[in-house]
Parts: sequence; C-alpha cells; structure tokens
Amino acid sequence: MSKVPALLKWIGNKQRFAETIISYMPEQFNDYYEPFLGSGAVMAQLLYQNSMNQTPMFVHSYASDILPFLIDIFNIVKYDPQQIKEYYSKEIEEYYQNPSDKYNEIRDRFNTNHNALDFCLLSRTCYSGIIRFRKVDGYMSTPRGPHNPIKPETFSKRVDLWHSLIKDSTFSTMSFEECMDSAKPGDLVYCDPPYTHSQSIIYGAQTFNIENLFTKIAECKARGVYVMLSINGTRESNKKDISIAPPTGLFNREVFVNCGTSMIDRLQNAGQTMQNEVVHDKLLLTW
Repeated sequence: MSKVPALLKWIGNKQRFAETIISYMPEQFNDYYEPFLGSGAVMAQLLYQNSMNQTPMFVHSYASDILPFLIDIFNIVKYDPQQIKEYYSKEIEEYYQNPSDKYNEIRDRFNTNHNALDFCLLSRTCYSGIIRFRKVDGYMSTPRGPHNPIKPETFSKRVDLWHSLIKDSTFSTMSFEECMDSAKPGDLVYCDPPYTHSQSIIYGAQTFNIENLFTKIAECKARGVYVMLSINGTRESNKKDISIAPPTGLFNREVFVNCGTSMIDRLQNAGQTMQNEVVHDKLLLTW
C-alpha cells in the first residue's frame, strides 16, 4: 500500500496528492497540527509514512475541526471502531434497497440531531462528498450522489486501517485559531481551509476569514513554527486565477498542486463532464 484509502468521501479530499504535500514537509519536526481536518487524508498518509520510517518524522499528531460531529467520527474510529462498522453495515444494506428514500431519511435524521454516524454515511452517499450547509439554518442540503457507495466489507477494512493509524493521535473540536495557538517552536501546522472562492457554496453555515488565518500563520512563523497552507490557485487549466494574495513576506515558497476536475462545478452543472475545469491548489510554505 502506498496511498491510504479514504475513510470519508469529502470535497477537496487531498488523498490523491497527500504524498506530494508531505514531500515538502521538513524531514523531521516535533508535533503535527492539522486545524482544518476534513477527511484527514494528509494526516493519515503522514501517519502511515511515519510508521514505515525507521526514524520517525515527528512525535505526536493533533487534529481539529469546528464540526463536532466530524471530530466524533474520528474519535469513534479511534476508541470504538466496531460501533461504526456495525452501523455502516446495517444502514448501507438498507440504502442499497431504496437509495433515494434512505438517503433522505438519514439526512433528515442528521439535520435533527447531528449524529456522527449518520454524518459518516452521508459523506459516503452524498454527491461527490460535497458537504453543503444552508446558510440560513445550517441544514445539510447536498443531494444524493449517483455512485454506489463502498461495500460494508471495504468500509470495515478501512476503519481497521485508520484505527491502527490514528490510535495515538488527538482529535478535538476547536477553532483553527485555538489549534494554531497550541503549536510550539519546531512543530508543523498544515492548513487546508475552505476555498475562498467557493466558501459560501460549501461552507455557508460556517464562518471563515482568510485574513484571520494569515494573522495566525504570521504568529506561528514568528515563534518558530513551520506552516504549510493549501489554498485555491487556478482553474480552467491555469487560465483563470482564483487565488488570493497573502501578505508580502509571509511565505517563503509556493508550488502548484494539480487537484483534478472541480466537483463543485459538476454539481452546479447537473453532473455534466466539465471541459477545461482542472483546478490547481497553491501550496505555500513559511520556510
């Protein structure tokens, strides 16, 4: 195995190019912080590669997000993996029988009680893993995807793998500011925040200000913390610049990472195959 398979289906998932991102990290650092956890793809790949190294790259990993039900998923996988495996097995078999009705049932149930297990299943069955919340009331409104979600046996194997990888990691519900304030000299923070050009579409029920993030990155850099930032760069095969300019001197390097076709564009265009819609992220580094 070279790439850790995704536990959640998630828009902006960095699973396909996590190894590329990790290749720009320092060969060794103290602790690892990820304040916008999402699917956790980069963290999982880093933990896997760290376990394969004779000399560990880092000591401990801390992951956080402002979505409590997302963090709950990772803590369930860490502490009680059997619970999530049994839930998925039961619910997905019912889903296979009547996808539309079952999806609506699970989504309505989640929007009532924000249960982490329901949210996990929604991520695997909604359109392209696009976690979209209405701004007016926080209601998850993403439609069902046309794909067949992975089988219970496949999901169970992934849970077992992730359990083995994250068993010593710490997962917390907190703001990115609070997470980044915890980083100490010699630590590494990897930030993968919402795209600034599509935040209102995908993260309408949340608040995120890129300027506040730049302030926290500057504070981290000043006290000797390494910071990496993945942020929107270009779309339409480099023809359209959708990047945002960081403060002068904040980052020492920038590279572009090919992220493939925009799933947001596909959702907004009724799933049609999009031409010339390849998106490139900027990867910015403070050292």
